[in-house]
Amino acid sequence: MRFISNRNITDPSLNLALEEYILRSLPDTDDYLLFYINEPSIIIGKNQNTVEEINAEYVEENGIHIVRRLSGGGAVYHDLGNLNFSFIMKDDGQSFHNFKKFTAPVVQALRKLGVEAELTGRNDLQVGERKISGNAQFSTRGKMFSHGTLLFDSEMENVVSALKANAEKYVSKATKSIRSRVANISEFLAEPMTIEQFKTSLLTSLFEGEKDIPYYELSEQDWDNVRKLADERYRSWEWNYGRSPAFNVRQTKRIEGAGTFDVRLQVEDGVIAVATIYGDFFGRGDIGELAAKFVGVRYETQALSELLDSIDLPFYCGPVTKEQWLELML
Repeated sequence: MRFISNRNITDPSLNLALEEYILRSLPDTDDYLLFYINEPSIIIGKNQNTVEEINAEYVEENGIHIVRRLSGGGAVYHDLGNLNFSFIMKDDGQSFHNFKKFTAPVVQALRKLGVEAELTGRNDLQVGERKISGNAQFSTRGKMFSHGTLLFDSEMENVVSALKANAEKYVSKATKSIRSRVANISEFLAEPMTIEQFKTSLLTSLFEGEKDIPYYELSEQDWDNVRKLADERYRSWEWNYGRSPAFNVRQTKRIEGAGTFDVRLQVEDGVIAVATIYGDFFGRGDIGELAAKFVGVRYETQALSELLDSIDLPFYCGPVTKEQWLELML
């Protein structure tokens, strides 16, 4: 196994692109280990409905990245107190779904630090009843990775707030995130340490027995390819939002001075496919005409905002502002 440095990059789009590039492009004559730490971000499981998993208002207010990963499973919050590891190798036909194989050396490293971790359920590491790590896997064309989070010193309030969503609004076929009680590894350490010290300790343990840690150095051409992949996939709205499974949105709200509005949307691939509007409001225009204007528009703030700039809302709905209508739809 050879360790690959991510150059201390904290951009989640670049880190996920790097992981995919290693998987698809490096020689499979070696196994690889990658560590990365991301600035505040929500990493969405491949099969999830992005909008359903995030607290959109909190995410926008706090500048949190939203990036979809290749592997399945639930949405997770990353920040600078969260260390991520990824084992990348040939798929031998027996390792996929075998989370114990990949978490056992991590558990051993944690126990050396006095953290009594164990694999629980299918893919979580816990200390007692509290979760410190979630793991996921991806396989393609005879290669795979098994990656996981290690909550070292994350801002727990953000973990809860960023992932809090009002599921009452949505009916979906998407995989639901299972949110367990979580804890930071730092809580269980006998002596305090920084996340960099923790990373070094983990790395040393994982390569125990090696005189020197074997590295694989990426070329500048490799890094150019990683940056290109980050731009084309992991910074792409179509990847991060458009892959969301079809879902129905129903929002009912009373706007003072205008009335009650009931907006129902069918969203497919992140785009509004059907829109209907009901309510007890008064407007001069045909409400069906207004609803039709939303069809074909991305279900996200910027696209809806730009569309609303061209619509005379009071003509259709009475005294309603653009901001009020955005709150109603989103």
